[in-house]
Amino acid sequence: MLPLKFAVAVFLVVLIGNSVVAEDPYRYFDWNVTYGTIYPLGVPQQGILINGQFPGPDIYSVTNDNLVINIHNSLDEPFLLSWNGVQNRRNSFVDGVYGTTCPIPPGRNNTFNLQVKDQIGSFYYFPSLAFHKAAGGFGGIRILSRPRIPVPFPDPANDYTILIGDWYKKNHTDLKTILDGGRKLPFPDGILINGRGPNGVTFTVDQGKTYRLRISNVGLQNSLNFRVEGHKMTLVEVEGTHTLQTTYSSLDVHVGQSYSVLITANQEAKDHYIVVSSRFTTPVLTTTAVLHYSGSNTPVSGPPPGGPTIQIDWSLNQARSIRTNLSASGPRPNPQGSYHYGMINTTKTIRLASSAGQVNGKQRYAVNSVSFVPLDTPLKLLDYFKIGGFRVGSIPNSPTGGGIYQDTSVLGVDYRQFIEIIFENNEEIVQSWHLDGYSFWVVGMDGGQWTQASRNGYNLRDAVSRCTTQVYPKSWTAIYIALDNVGMWNLRTEFWARQYLGQQLYMRVYTDSTSLRDEYPIPRGARLCGKVANRHTRPL
Repeated sequence: MLPLKFAVAVFLVVLIGNSVVAEDPYRYFDWNVTYGTIYPLGVPQQGILINGQFPGPDIYSVTNDNLVINIHNSLDEPFLLSWNGVQNRRNSFVDGVYGTTCPIPPGRNNTFNLQVKDQIGSFYYFPSLAFHKAAGGFGGIRILSRPRIPVPFPDPANDYTILIGDWYKKNHTDLKTILDGGRKLPFPDGILINGRGPNGVTFTVDQGKTYRLRISNVGLQNSLNFRVEGHKMTLVEVEGTHTLQTTYSSLDVHVGQSYSVLITANQEAKDHYIVVSSRFTTPVLTTTAVLHYSGSNTPVSGPPPGGPTIQIDWSLNQARSIRTNLSASGPRPNPQGSYHYGMINTTKTIRLASSAGQVNGKQRYAVNSVSFVPLDTPLKLLDYFKIGGFRVGSIPNSPTGGGIYQDTSVLGVDYRQFIEIIFENNEEIVQSWHLDGYSFWVVGMDGGQWTQASRNGYNLRDAVSRCTTQVYPKSWTAIYIALDNVGMWNLRTEFWARQYLGQQLYMRVYTDSTSLRDEYPIPRGARLCGKVANRHTRPL
C-alpha cells in the first residue's frame, strides 16, 4: 500500500501545482496630482506636480507586471493620464485618452490597472486633456526584461531617465486660450532637461563605467538633438525594440519618441556638457545639463558643442540607420527577428495626409481633410454600450484633396489584418505620429510623393519596430502593422497644438461582434461619464 499512497500523494501535488497559476507581480502607485509654482526657465509659473514632483516619479516595472496606479485629482478641472507606448493589450478602456477613458473629476480619484504585457523598453506617461501637457505631469516608464530573458548588453552601472522637451514661460491656461481663440502657438521660450533649464540637472558617473540613458522627447512641437560632450553614444533600444548597436555622436529625438543609449565614462575626469538643441528651427534653442565625473572639481566651461541644425538629409539618413537587432530577445526568449513581417502580404493600404487651415476663421489641423471633434462621451464607451453617436468610416482611407471640415473621425479596420499605412506630409515642417496600443514596423521613408513603386525601397528584413515615427517635410513614411490588439485606439500627431485642434483619429479594431470575446470586459469600477454616466448594467 505504501507505493500506492506515495503515488497518490505525488499525483495530488502535481494536480495542485498545475491548477494554481502563479499570477504576475503587482506594483502599486498612489499619486496625488496638484498645481504648484515651478521656475524651469527662471520665472514663476503654474505647473502640474505628481506627489509634489516635477517631472513626476518614474514607473519601474518588469515585463508582464500588473501596475495599479491610483490617481487623486486635486486640480480644479478634470484630469487624465495616458501611457505613451504601453500597449494595454485588449484593454483600450484604460488607455487614458478622452476617446477611450472618462476623465477624473476634480476632488476625485480613479485607479488604473495596467499590465505591461509582453513588453520591454523605455516609454513615458503624460496628461492628455486640456493642454495640461504644457504644464508638466509627465514622467518616465521603464519596463525591464525578466531575469531569465537575455539582454544584448551588460548591465549598466546606472540607468537614468532623461526627459527633454520644448517649453513656454506662459501658463498652460494661457496657451490653451491662444488655441481656443483660433490662433497658432508662438515659438517656444526654451528647452528643459528633466524639468530644469540650463545646467539645472547633473548626472554623476564613475571613470570607466558604462551607463544607460533613457531619452524621451516629451515636448509640444520641436524635434530635438541630444549629445554628450566628448562621448559617443551606442543605441541599444527604441520604444521596446533592441536595435543594432550603432554608435552616434548625436541623436535626433522627434516629439513623442524614446531612445535608450549607452555611454562609457572614458574621457577626462571633469564635468562635461549634455546638450539638447532644437532641430529645423530659426533661431535654434539650446540647453545643457552636466555629466559629472565623481571626484571632479573641474566644472563645465566654454560654449557647449554644436550640433546639426536644419539638415534634413542628415536626420533622414540617421533614421534609416536605426535597425532591429534580429538576434536579440524581446520580452520573450525567441529572437526579435523570428516574426518575418516582410513575408506577410498586406490586406489594406491606408494613406493619411496631414493639413492645416482655417475653419470658420479659426486655426484647425486635419487628417485626410477631417479635423477631429470630440463627443461628450468617450467613443469606446459609446461603442461598448451600443449607444452609437459616431460613424465608423467617417474619415476616408486616402486623401481627398478637399478643404478641412470637422467630424468625429473613426477609421474601421479588421482585427487580425496586416495593413500598410502611409503618412504623407505635404507641409514644410517635420511631423511626428503615434499609435496607441501597438508597435509598428517603419519600413520606409523618403522625400516626394509616395507611389506604389516606393515599395521597391522598403526594408522588409530588419526595420525598427516602434510606436512613434517622424515624417520629414514634403515626404512620406510607410509602416506595417499587425492588427492583433482589439479595441479602440488613438492615432495622432504628437505636435500637441495640432492634436488639440483636430489632427487625430481613432482606429476601431474589430471584425464583427465575435471579436468582442477577445477583448477584456470594461474594468470593474471604471468611471462612467457623458451618455453612459447613469448606466449600471454592463453588456455580456
